[in-house]
Amino acid sequence: MELKNKIAVVTGAGKGLGRAISTSLVKKGALVYGLARHPEDLASLQNIVSSSFIPVLLDVSNRELVMEWTTDTFLEVRSPDILINNAGAGYFSKIDELPWEKWDEMIGTNLNGLFYMTATLVPLMKKQKGTCHIINIGSILGKTSRQEATAYCMTKYGIQGFSEALFKELRPHNIRVSCINPGSIATRFFEDSGIHPHDNMILPQDLADIVVHVLETPNTLLIDELTVRTMFNKRSTQK
Repeated sequence: MELKNKIAVVTGAGKGLGRAISTSLVKKGALVYGLARHPEDLASLQNIVSSSFIPVLLDVSNRELVMEWTTDTFLEVRSPDILINNAGAGYFSKIDELPWEKWDEMIGTNLNGLFYMTATLVPLMKKQKGTCHIINIGSILGKTSRQEATAYCMTKYGIQGFSEALFKELRPHNIRVSCINPGSIATRFFEDSGIHPHDNMILPQDLADIVVHVLETPNTLLIDELTVRTMFNKRSTQK
């Protein structure tokens, strides 16, 4: 896919991976609608990039707001070509110690938000003449597991199954679906999740470059699933 002049929607765009993906797409000439819940994150990103980045204050777990924004935004302009479902929440604790509101947030963002965004944009993508692409950001914990991460693993396994089924459903409509499963990413996500960050983590820009590469593959091809890990560096092996 040629990214210049394409319209992309990126969720969780205010920080971390979503911020890196949004910046990379703008540099490639795409028009990016960046969705996030915190206005200060969106404002700082818009100052760094250009007018090709359109900040959108939106909680993807709110079905009514997602539907309203989609209708209002794409009523008279060209429909999006790209959807990056990146927004995610993660909390790690013993099953009997996980606060119920944390469970609700992970389900609301990781699964409901994924469904709401995809279900509202797919009908618009089906009307496009060219190839469209949906990329869902999963996790290595959607392919394996770890203790004290039952709820988070469940949501990421859900993204894996959702993506595989969606790929089969949308393939005849010229809409590509990919699921990218990274290992630990060096973002503020881990500060909020209760896990201590370490030196051997994926850099957001490196993963954003991979997302762009997946998008830019020829329209006759599809990378439906990709697992990304880090190699051990000298600092991590010396600890």
